Formats: sequence, structure tokens, C-alpha cells
Amino acid sequence: MHSKTSSYVGLLYVAPALAFVLTFTVYPLAQMVWMSLHNWSLIAPKKYIGFGNFVKAWNDPQVWTSLEFTLKYTLFITPILMILGYLIALLTAENSPMRQFTRSVVFAPVVIGLGASSLLWYWLFSYDFGLINRALIDLGLITRPVVWFGADADISMWAVIVSIVWKVIGFGTILFVAAIHAIPGEIGEAAMVDGASYWQRVRAITLPLTAKTILLVTLVSVIGSLLAFDQFYIMTAGQPRNLTATSVFLIYLNSFPYLKLGYGAALSLILAGIILVCTFLQMLLSRRSHA
Repeated sequence: MHSKTSSYVGLLYVAPALAFVLTFTVYPLAQMVWMSLHNWSLIAPKKYIGFGNFVKAWNDPQVWTSLEFTLKYTLFITPILMILGYLIALLTAENSPMRQFTRSVVFAPVVIGLGASSLLWYWLFSYDFGLINRALIDLGLITRPVVWFGADADISMWAVIVSIVWKVIGFGTILFVAAIHAIPGEIGEAAMVDGASYWQRVRAITLPLTAKTILLVTLVSVIGSLLAFDQFYIMTAGQPRNLTATSVFLIYLNSFPYLKLGYGAALSLILAGIILVCTFLQMLLSRRSHA
């Protein structure tokens, strides 16, 4: 009797969490799957077409263009965030006042909204009035202003990467610092007694013991890059010729301006599947690093 009562009490405690998950995760996901199987529009009756939207996505050149651009953006920005974030963490891990202040400065842009940050950098990269063009001209690195957005997809991508690295690098840095602080100090002291240099300690002790955190931050960074939308919507609007339209931007275009909700749902499920694969790989690598 007591066991049953305890089970009911436990179920009562988790009921709010279950209700939240069912309401805001399971039901919307099921609804999206159902929509993806229909030719669903806000201005026309929906029609069941099975996997027609997925076949359409497979044959849609813009889907592959957007996915390729999104993967390229992810491939370039992730190592930058990981390497710079980890190096800053190594330099500021000790709790001296100056290093604590430096960590705060690096982390400060994280709390700025992505929309506000994108607008700020859109102004900085402005052709006529932007401070970046003016600084490059004054330094003699360029002779005329550069069109950062709209003329060339690669230039636009790197301009966005600069703006995003400035904003989010502090998030990974703080997690790396926490992981470094979790390493017992006796291990480093023993290595110093054995004559290990600083970089030898980093390579043989710090990196292996923080591997799970590195994998976690990498996964978070990859997911954030695959879901990139705000910065490209504000800074490039997909130009030139939708070559900088990310996968989420393409989902937005089909779901709202074009009112193709079924097709947008199918594209969302495809992107969710890619993210699920990345998550599975991260879990697999985490288990191996733990073993």
C-alpha cells in the first residue's frame, strides 16, 4: 500500500513536466508530421499527398543550395568558436581579478539579443557609413568600400561569421572555464613536479579531462549554426539570389510568405532529422571519451 502511494505521489510531482512536454513538444511535433503529409495552405483546402512534400524537397534545387550554404557556414564557424573559446578559457581560467574581468567582457555580448546584435553589425558593415569599411580604407587594406552584403555569398557569410563570433564566443568560454576549474589542482601540481610544461599539461591533462564539455559545446554550436535565421534574415535577406538563404530561412519563406505550410513542415522535419543525427554522434563520442 505504501509503495502504491509513493508511486502516485511521484507521478503527481512529474505531472506538470509531462503536461508541459505533451503540450509544447509532443503535440506540436505530431501536428507538424501530419501537416507534412498534406498540401496544406492557409488560402486553400488541405489535401493529403503522402510523402509528396519530401519528394518535392529532394528535387528542389533551392533546398540543396540552402542546405549546402548552412553546412558550409556551420563547418567554418564551429572550429572558430571552439578554438578561440578554449584558448580564451585557458588564458582566463585562473581567478585573478583581471582574468575575471576579461571573462565578463568576453561573455557580455552573449546577453545582447541576436536581432539587436545583427542590426548593430549591419550598420558597422554599411557600404557608405560603416566603420569597418572606413577602418580598412584608413589602414590601407582596401582602396574602395566593400559591399559586404548582397553582392557575394562568401563575403556575406564571413561578415556574418565575424558578427556571430563576437556575440556567442563567451558562452563556450564560460563552459570551458567551468570544466577546467573542475579538474583537481593536485593533478596539475603533480605534473609540474614531474617537469611537464604548461602546454604539455594542457595536451595530456586538460584536454582529455574536458573532452565531454568540448563535445557538448560543439553540439550546441553546431545546432545553433544549423538553425541560423535571425542574422541572415536581417543582414543578407538571402541575397544574392537566395544563395545566403539558410535552411531555416527557406522554411520561413515557404511557410509564411508563400503559405506552403505542408512543405515548410516537411523541410522542418528534414532539418530536425539532421540535428538528431548530430546529437546521436555527440552521444556516441561522449561515451567513447568516457570509456
